[in-house]
Amino acid sequence: MKSNPIIYLFLFLLLFSTSCKEKTEVLDSDPIEKYFPLAVGKYITYRLDSTVFLPFGTSSVIRSYQVKYVNEAEIIDNIGRKAFRIIRYIRKDSGQSWQADATYMALNDGKRAEFVENNLRFIKLSLPIRQSWSWKGNAYIDTYSLYTDLDYLDGWEYQFDSVGQPATVGGINFSETVVVKQRDEVLGDTSDPRSYAEINLGIEKYAAGIGLIYRKFYHSEYQPNDGGYYTDDSYGVEYTIIDHN
Repeated sequence: MKSNPIIYLFLFLLLFSTSCKEKTEVLDSDPIEKYFPLAVGKYITYRLDSTVFLPFGTSSVIRSYQVKYVNEAEIIDNIGRKAFRIIRYIRKDSGQSWQADATYMALNDGKRAEFVENNLRFIKLSLPIRQSWSWKGNAYIDTYSLYTDLDYLDGWEYQFDSVGQPATVGGINFSETVVVKQRDEVLGDTSDPRSYAEINLGIEKYAAGIGLIYRKFYHSEYQPNDGGYYTDDSYGVEYTIIDHN
């Protein structure tokens, strides 16, 4: 059978036009570093409201702190990319001294921003930065193996919203921000103590030239058996910016 050169030409033009479109979309986008700036010495301080489920999982409390994320040093990650080591400092309030309590890693490879927390790699931002653009933000996380307890993170579709819009967070005005909607999910009947229920919520906001200014994450899984209880992996955090350099 003879091949048809017209078909090959059509396929070539289709692939070429698709590639050009993708490159144009990226070029038209703001760069990742606009909303995810990384430099040694940069810091952001937040109010942290942490939702903690009490022993036996029947109720929860909110405990508040101040935390400061400091870009401590430039490093190289395990595949040779430039990254930054970030140290988190914590205190109960401004009357106490800062104490280092956690280490993270962040990087920008030009196409996406990654953040490594508790050995979990999240894709926080991804080009192009435009309204409704979406990506699999938890793609590097094991959500499917037999013994994982992170199955609730599976399939999260991160999506940009309110791109370039002004916002006020923590009493601070920001001229350009972007919202990243990660998840807003309710499974089961949360009002019925006899029914299984699960809540998954994730949203973040970034400001131009500053970085993350707000984050809310919440996961709870309620089991109705044995009198009803929340599982051990249920927790929530809310970060609101209060200072930065």
